[in-house]
Amino acid sequence: MGEFIIKMPDVGEGVAEAELVEWHVKTGDPVREDMVIAAVMTDKATVEIPSPVNGTVIWLAGEVGDRIAVKAPLVRIETAGDAGEAQPVQISQAPAAETTKIEAAKPAPAAPAPAAAAEKPLAAPSVRLFARENGVDLRQVQGTGAAGRILREDIEQFLAQGTAPVTAKNGFARKTATEEIKLTGLRRRIAEKMVLSTSRIPHITYVEEVDMTALEELRVTMNTDRREGHPKLTVLPFLMRALVKAISGQPDVNATFDDDAGIITRYSAVHIGIATQTPAGLTVPVVRHAEARGIWDCAVEMNRLAEAARSGTATRDELLGSTITISSLGALGGIVSTPVINHPEVAIIGVNKIATRPVWDGAQFVPRKMMNLSSSFDHRIVDGWDAATFVQRIRTLLETPALIFIEG
Repeated sequence: MGEFIIKMPDVGEGVAEAELVEWHVKTGDPVREDMVIAAVMTDKATVEIPSPVNGTVIWLAGEVGDRIAVKAPLVRIETAGDAGEAQPVQISQAPAAETTKIEAAKPAPAAPAPAAAAEKPLAAPSVRLFARENGVDLRQVQGTGAAGRILREDIEQFLAQGTAPVTAKNGFARKTATEEIKLTGLRRRIAEKMVLSTSRIPHITYVEEVDMTALEELRVTMNTDRREGHPKLTVLPFLMRALVKAISGQPDVNATFDDDAGIITRYSAVHIGIATQTPAGLTVPVVRHAEARGIWDCAVEMNRLAEAARSGTATRDELLGSTITISSLGALGGIVSTPVINHPEVAIIGVNKIATRPVWDGAQFVPRKMMNLSSSFDHRIVDGWDAATFVQRIRTLLETPALIFIEG
């Protein structure tokens, strides 16, 4: 018998470590060649690691949420042949996400049965939420997933067996359960990104209202007459084109700032990040070269990327490289917001909801469709006057949408 060691592969781009986000095996499990044994995450890419050999797992490095250094031992497999060490394995990109914690890779000692029973049940955040909503203590549920992971179906089966908690006679019951949720994967990467942005960037937020009545009329007309295969237009493709035209007059806002080196990089290309909510958390797919796209092209590409992000199929390249970002919550956009800049960019445009409000036209109040833009800027790079000028230019373009289509 021999021992085969699989090490954390080099996932590229100078990455020194990766976060372990999922084990597909546990100690004692048999594995076969090319079977996926783990998933790790770095930056915005999740990769799956297969086994190069057949054998039995005898040791795993760390737990879900741990950071493992590149080239550190990840899995030890007992094989029928001589002992060896894995060559660089082929890794395949899985659903796009973000990440990061590192502890030295070490064998996990076997725990006695009473201690094992007291361990926190293994389940995904969505499954934990489902359990909480149904008043189910996960410690009472038998998991059928890999490594004993509790699945949604396990909870549904648990409820179907009539083991749901009994409520008080008046329909109310005290709730005393607490739950500790380890921040891992994309959720932790988002948290780190927010801390980085707010701690290192002095934000200035400028809010301006925009009369969207004319643009909304145009949008409805274009949607009515759109060709087969064209998506339904939202406000965002018009805003993207307005951004391109406004940036041509103020290129400093289409930039990134390396505050360690003290270098501002201005871009002639306009790569617009579109903040997108996904089941895993917030991601920012990038519509590249918006300056070379028309309204319909912007809409098609934005929809394609949003779907890829939500389905977890967006590639690393589709999630990196933005030069300015748009953040919109659609109908939930509220009246005003304070969007956080997507570090290392220097500007983000926040879109609030459109609402019909009475507006004084000089003689009377008339109903107009109004929308606020809440935009944040890196105050080290963009002065308040320049921020206001930039937003006012966007406002002019949106209020007179014909200007968006005029070249030059």
